[in-house]
Amino acid sequence: MTVTLSGFADEISPDPDEQLATLAAESITYLELRSAWSVNVADFTAGHLAAFRNALDRAGVRVSAIGSPIGKIGVQAPLGPELDRMRRIADIAGELGTTIVRVFSFFIPPGEPPGQYRDQVIDRMAALAQIASERGLLLAHENEKQIYGDTADRCHDLITSVDSPALRATFDAANFVQCGVRPFTDGYGLLRPYLVYLQVKDAVAATGEVVPAGQGDGQVRQTLAALRDSGFAGFVSLEPHLAQAGRYGGFSGPEGFTRAAQALKSILNDLAISWR
Repeated sequence: MTVTLSGFADEISPDPDEQLATLAAESITYLELRSAWSVNVADFTAGHLAAFRNALDRAGVRVSAIGSPIGKIGVQAPLGPELDRMRRIADIAGELGTTIVRVFSFFIPPGEPPGQYRDQVIDRMAALAQIASERGLLLAHENEKQIYGDTADRCHDLITSVDSPALRATFDAANFVQCGVRPFTDGYGLLRPYLVYLQVKDAVAATGEVVPAGQGDGQVRQTLAALRDSGFAGFVSLEPHLAQAGRYGGFSGPEGFTRAAQALKSILNDLAISWR
């Protein structure tokens, strides 16, 4: 088994040149694009896109996925603008040569049961999947706090109910831990049939603190071992959140990102999983 390392380069710095220098130092040749110059990818102008693509070409780095904010709005917010934003993200993905777009399943109003919004969420995700299908994209749904798909059960329900080959799963161990889910024990078996991408950060169950892979309760080692045994050969993307973690992103700085990369590589080496 060989996996391809990637990462949210905006965790390193807002400056693409600084992002790419740190990736090069860690021999990582892909990145997951969430933002650059403190501009979210969904808000990129043609100028932003051209400049970013030129920086990638100079560095010999490619894009593993678009780390989009699609679905990180309230479930009761108007859907039309989000579909338009999805179409814009599809254009950007095409320009940057990736077919994978990370998405979310809408924030649920605080204190209200997620099940109350199940049908609405499924309809919304189906509309997003339809656009992805038309554009040849694969939506990788990320489990996230406070959205419908925060637990493994609801992620599974969502993907199987939409029943589109354009909607699949990514897997974030730290987010599961922060929702009281044991990622490998409770989530891996349910989601492995749909898993196309892995995001790597870990967390301590007692406090919710985000830590490098293998230093928390995210069962990262068990998940990677199971992926190895199942023949997974996709992207493993670092999203360390070691200096700052928020609802719409996180930050680690060059040193934090490097520390996270080395922790992940140590686990991969221990498990005899080759990486590139």
